[in-house]
Amino acid sequence: MNPSNPPSGPSNFIRDIMLDDLKTNKFGGRVHTRFPPEPNGYLHIGHAKSICLNFGLAAEFGGKTNLRFDDTNPEKEEVEYVESIKEMVHWLGFDWEDRCFYASDYFQQLYDWAVQLIRGGQAYVCDLNAEAVRQYRGTLTEPGKESPFRNRPVEENLDLFERMKAGEFPDGARTLRAKIDMASPNLNMRDPIMYRILHAEHHRTGDAWCLYPTYDYAHGQSDSIERITHSICTLEFEDHRPLYDWFCDALGIYHPQQIEFDRLNLTYTMMSKRKFLQLVRDHHVRGWDDPRMPTLAGIRRRGYTPEAIRNFCGAIGVSKTNGTLEFALLEHHVREDLNKRAARVMAVLRPLRVVIDNYPEGQVEYMEAVNNPEDASAGTRQVPFSKVLYIEQEDFREDPPKQYFRLAPGREVRLRYGYFVTCRNAVKDAAGRVTEIHCTYDPATRGGNAPDGRKVKSTIHWVSAVHAVDAEVRLYDSLFTKEDPNDVPEGQDFTVNLNPHSLEAVTGAKLEPSLAGAEPMQFFQFERLGYFSVDPDTTPEKPVFNRTAPLRDTWAKIEKRGKAGK
Repeated sequence: MNPSNPPSGPSNFIRDIMLDDLKTNKFGGRVHTRFPPEPNGYLHIGHAKSICLNFGLAAEFGGKTNLRFDDTNPEKEEVEYVESIKEMVHWLGFDWEDRCFYASDYFQQLYDWAVQLIRGGQAYVCDLNAEAVRQYRGTLTEPGKESPFRNRPVEENLDLFERMKAGEFPDGARTLRAKIDMASPNLNMRDPIMYRILHAEHHRTGDAWCLYPTYDYAHGQSDSIERITHSICTLEFEDHRPLYDWFCDALGIYHPQQIEFDRLNLTYTMMSKRKFLQLVRDHHVRGWDDPRMPTLAGIRRRGYTPEAIRNFCGAIGVSKTNGTLEFALLEHHVREDLNKRAARVMAVLRPLRVVIDNYPEGQVEYMEAVNNPEDASAGTRQVPFSKVLYIEQEDFREDPPKQYFRLAPGREVRLRYGYFVTCRNAVKDAAGRVTEIHCTYDPATRGGNAPDGRKVKSTIHWVSAVHAVDAEVRLYDSLFTKEDPNDVPEGQDFTVNLNPHSLEAVTGAKLEPSLAGAEPMQFFQFERLGYFSVDPDTTPEKPVFNRTAPLRDTWAKIEKRGKAGK
């Protein structure tokens, strides 16, 4: 890239740093980023922001992005998580090419560097247990105390560290700590732990190691090995940056630049893999890919598209201040994307039987229906119309309130793409519930227009009963009842805020026949009802659909009100 003629793109402070570095040739004109997840769970929507940022900026400047797994905690990591992470990065539309790495690739080099620090008097083996380490660490207002093992001779430290690696000591018996400054105002610099003993099977190295590096030690050195230029991470690591720098400088190795940005937080949502795991293990959800989960696997199953996620991440930008965004903003971008691409179809979720008394028995007509008014190239389809139809139960009221313009006794409405019909009477069961309504139609209004110019105030959708496809439709609401799910009474956990109505499975839905062969992950707009996608549970005998998003765009209304108030 020519730094005097940079590509044009949306500005943010990280991009500006990169532009300055290219102008000064700080990294030899290179931009090389990385996305470094720990494989201890499935990726969530918060990770999407980091993925889009790292891959997007590198691509803009003609650079590279690595995928690197921070696999330094074998007790929590699984191959399942590794594979799901790879799948989701690809689903979002990004490719690390041949640059997939693991911190475990560098275990020997990291160990050798630790030995170098011991030899230089900058690291020591400590016998304090975890509780004692915490006590000696001090507080934000009080300095820490030096470990009684801080001044062990170098040779003794080297011997003990080698024996730790050989498996001679039990878990937690000893740690290796950096010797920095126990009085530092930054707690991360108070002799942080570099290695801990952990006799656990690693998903890649097996039992070759029982000594594992901490994230703070492995992270910067892994960046250095891979010649990363800009190590982009979230704001909670800002206080860790001095330690990142200290390790690189103490070892005298290539030094990347760490830059922090704000995390993505959404209302009615949490971004904790530990808590997601609790939800899965305690069967509050059906799995990591439950459509109520904010995991990328979950929102993909719900019907969100990668294009919508990328647009959302691009729109929210990056900053140096954490905040919380309205979930409606994410839905807005999903809706905007699907509105352009989703085929329109008719479906009835809670069917009410309609008999058109004056329609010929056995006759079937095919009405021309528009597939997508936003895309003329999508064309039209033929929808069967017959004597017996289904409409939504809510589209009929025996005693309609004011401003209700849908079907009621004696009222005429338009059937979408069909005819004008007038309700004549309703049939009730023993409990007084309406089970069927009888109508008449005007044959002159085929296609939904009256030649005499008369108007009706409502158009409703329908499905031909004899042609209808039976389906299950899953309606999703927020998984939590509070904007901040972690806002709980003392002594309780976040599960008290779970929404008991987050999933409603509607089993008696009726769909137009064009949906009979719909494949998993296809998406549609059910006219007047919302956006829906085909769930992987679907079968030819029983199609299953998930509601992706309602039609009502609450964010667009919020935005419009905000602009009007200026």
